[in-house]
Amino acid sequence: MLRLKAPGVERFFQTPLLEATFGGGEANVAVSLSNYGCDAAFLTVLPKNALADHCIGELRRFGVDTDRIISGPGRMGIYFLEGGANQLPSKVIYDRAGSAIAEAKPGNINWDEALASIGWFHITGITPAISETAMALSLESVREAKQRGITVSCDLNFRKNLWQYGKAAPEVMTELAKYVDVAIANEEDVQKCLGITTDVAVEHGELDREKYKVLSDQVLAQYPDMKLIAITLRESKSADSNGWAACLNDRNAFIESKHYQISDIVDRVGGGDSFSAGLIYGLTHYDTHQQALEFAVAASCLKHSISGDFNRVDVSDVEKLMGGDGSGRVLR
Repeated sequence: MLRLKAPGVERFFQTPLLEATFGGGEANVAVSLSNYGCDAAFLTVLPKNALADHCIGELRRFGVDTDRIISGPGRMGIYFLEGGANQLPSKVIYDRAGSAIAEAKPGNINWDEALASIGWFHITGITPAISETAMALSLESVREAKQRGITVSCDLNFRKNLWQYGKAAPEVMTELAKYVDVAIANEEDVQKCLGITTDVAVEHGELDREKYKVLSDQVLAQYPDMKLIAITLRESKSADSNGWAACLNDRNAFIESKHYQISDIVDRVGGGDSFSAGLIYGLTHYDTHQQALEFAVAASCLKHSISGDFNRVDVSDVEKLMGGDGSGRVLR
């Protein structure tokens, strides 16, 4: 997507400027993985115009393979962002109707070519929320991946403003989740996408970890083929100050990460995507799920200090924080 953001923490058109960059859930994950030295490819449908060319060029700049991107009718999807501060929350406005990916439908992608030499396929719950045809294409994608023995991960990513084409999120996401090996979510995603509820609440900023074990147990019981679920734990004190941690249930153990207190947040958009990428990297590079979870939480913690959708850190940055060095001292 094209991301258009009001400068700093200004309201929309407080000054007649919008900062233009690129981003989006799966693209953010691909960029992070490429920054970690992984071979990462991005699959989508884009229009054939200069905006799409610049988007592809930006992905290539980070080393992401863009050869699987196909051209289709429609336009570039856009989202508008107003950064929050203190007690004023950030605001997102989506403008995705009529975009090339919203117009794409099953049969538009040659899956033998798109999934050739792929070992891990990642999708978010945002893509099937865009349109009915994108929903059908998303379901086709995970089925095709599973048929080829590819590991499938999904960040459930509930976005209430996108589910506008007549289907409720659980109607779609409960079917998609049947093909998922690694699920990633927060408590709202689980409840609003999968219809699985427990009395977890985050409005007051304090989280009861034990209730997340119950919630994750319920998810794994409902989806017997799912290998694990990771749930992010965000304590929102204000737009500038969040507690940050995560937990993971792999059917053998319920694991909790280190807790980070993040103050003076620069940009929290893309924080979930940076967690997803960190978890994928951790699960494929570390010996234990505890290490994988710690890498994911540290990576996403760092994202809160970086403007833009992309998490511009490498493995050494993340491992330094994992090791306990969060002082922010100047490196000379």
